[in-house]
Parts: sequence; C-alpha cells; structure tokens
Amino acid sequence: PLIGGIRFIINLPAFIIVMLITALAYIGINESRKSANFMVGLKLVVLLFIALIGFWLIFSTGSEGNWKPFLPEGMSGVMQSVSSVFFAYIGFDAISTTAEECRNPQRDLPRGMMYSLLICTVIYVVTALVITGLVNYKEFEFVADPLAYVFDKINMRKIGFIISVSAVVASTSVLLVFQIGQPRIWMSMSRDGLLPPAFGRISRRFKTPGFATIVTGFFVGIPVLVVDDKLMTDLTSIGTLFAFVLVCGGVLYLPKLIRVPGKFSIPYLNGKYMIPFLLAVFVFFARHRIGNALSDLNAESYQEILFLLFLVSAIIIAILTFTRNYSVIPVLGVLFCLYLMIEIPAKSWMVFFGWMGTGLAIYLIYGRRKSKLAKIPG
Repeated sequence: PLIGGIRFIINLPAFIIVMLITALAYIGINESRKSANFMVGLKLVVLLFIALIGFWLIFSTGSEGNWKPFLPEGMSGVMQSVSSVFFAYIGFDAISTTAEECRNPQRDLPRGMMYSLLICTVIYVVTALVITGLVNYKEFEFVADPLAYVFDKINMRKIGFIISVSAVVASTSVLLVFQIGQPRIWMSMSRDGLLPPAFGRISRRFKTPGFATIVTGFFVGIPVLVVDDKLMTDLTSIGTLFAFVLVCGGVLYLPKLIRVPGKFSIPYLNGKYMIPFLLAVFVFFARHRIGNALSDLNAESYQEILFLLFLVSAIIIAILTFTRNYSVIPVLGVLFCLYLMIEIPAKSWMVFFGWMGTGLAIYLIYGRRKSKLAKIPG
C-alpha cells in the first residue's frame, strides 16, 4: 500500500537477516570479524570472476559498442546515479567506529579507510563497465539485480544464480559492518552525555555495547520489514552524506596539528584562490541548468529549489574560504556531499527531515541538559 506517497511492503527475509546479524554483532567483534572476512572474501572471488569472464565476452563478441556514447546522460546523469548508489561506498566510514578494538588506531584507521575506498572504487568501476558492456544501459531501467540479469540475458543462468546468491551475501556483509558501527556511535554519544547511560553499557560476557546493539537491530529491522528498498538506500545515502558534511565542516575548525612520524595528520592546502576558481568553473559549465532553475522557480520544483540553495551555499562557502584561508580538501568535501544530497528524490528528504527532527527533539529534551559540555563552566 501507499501511505503519504511511500510504498510499504512486507519483507520477512530481510527482517530475519537483520535479526541474525544483530545477534552476531552482539556476541562479539571477533566473531563478527571472522564472518565479515569470509563474506568479503567470497564477494571478491565472485566479482573477480565476473570481471574476467565479462571483459572476455565483451571483446570476443564485439559488444564494446554498448559503451558508445560513454556518458549518454552527461555529467548530470552521472551525479544523479552517484547519489543513488552512494551507500555502496560508505563502509569505510564504519571503520572509524572500531577504534577501541584497534592496536594502533592513529596509524591503522586512516590506512584502512583509504585502502578500502580505493579498492571499492576500482571494483565498482570495473563491474559497471562489465554490465554496461554486455547489455545496453537502457535495459536496466526496471531491473532490480543488474548483474544476475546480464548473465541471464546472455543465457548463462547458472552464473546468474551464483551472482544472485552472492548478492545476498554482499548485502549481509554490508549490514554486518553497520550493525557493528552504529552501536559504537551511540556508545560514544552516551559517554558524552547526549544519550542515556544505557547506550554506553558494555555486556559483561561479550564485551560489546549490548543495549545499543539491540536498539540498532530494532531501528533497522522494522523499517527493512515494511519500507521499500529504494527508499531505504536513498535514506542511507542522504543520512551519510549529511554526516560527511558535518565531519568536513568540523575539520575546517580543527587547529593545525604538528606532524608526527608514523601517525596520520590532515594535509592543509590553502583554498583561498582555488575554491573560488573551481566555483567559477562550475557555474560556467552549469550555466544552462542555472538558467532552467531560475525559469522554473515559479513551478516550485523542489529539485531546482535545492539546486539554487546549493549554489547560494557554495558562494557563501567560497567567500568564507577566501577570507579565512580554509583548506581545500574539507571544503570540497562539504560541496560535493551537498551537491549529491540535492540529487536524492523528494520523499527521501521528507523522511530525512522527520528523522532529523526526532534527533533534534531528543537533543533538546535530554542531550542539551545532560551533555558533558553543558557542565563545563562558561
């Protein structure tokens, strides 16, 4: 049924998987690590097999014509697609939540994030090239599982079945990472006084944030049971992008750190002139969209309104960068994440604002009074 424009379903298998993953995350980080390593290893083997056989089929059958034109929808189409699939890249962020389980977090966490992001990017690009080379991209419009569809299309149904099973394993491994990470975020917030002490409670037997893990399973399991998967992925993307905006914005105000050998430090590149220049280049190439957005403003198109708000925000950020000598990397992080956010559908924004409102209410009712910062004089 449709309620408020949102399609509700009953997805019992997804709910069961969430509960099993929650139980695994509750038992301990060591058991979760072994399971995650097995599932990731299986995924890599399958993806490597797909890449090898896929490229062989493309060039042996002369299907490389499917890549022409290479960007049929232009950069705007690319950015819209990136917004929809951004959740595929956010696993590296969960690495930071396991800092307490690392032996040398200042060295290992940055390396792990960068290596994982690089590897995932290469794998994602290679896989995208394979499926769009084997089958014309127009055929994927209403396809839920493109990889399996491609091999079914070319009469390799056994490979398609293997890919379908691997897709379930892949989704499960991603879910496991987040079920490990989110309770630890709530645990840290509890230690800061922003959430009740129960969220920071550690299980005596398993040495994990037990209560926070159970609550995470509940808040993930119920929506997965009844909400359309497209909405869930969009909400995951928009929530993570907003979190990255806050992180990049916070980095702008960090004091300059002294470089220590063997430890990661944030590189500083003065954006005084570079950011305004890049913004001018963006405005030049986006001049047609800016004109269309201004002409369609009376139609109250939410997408165009968001685009104009982004443009105003980018101009303000560029001015602040020029006057305050902000670093290039975090500024670009803020701008890119904001741009990707505006490409996400309207109904996801509605749910996002509702969720943000709930979080703000919790902060005003509880966190503002109980936080450690509130108890510091002055």
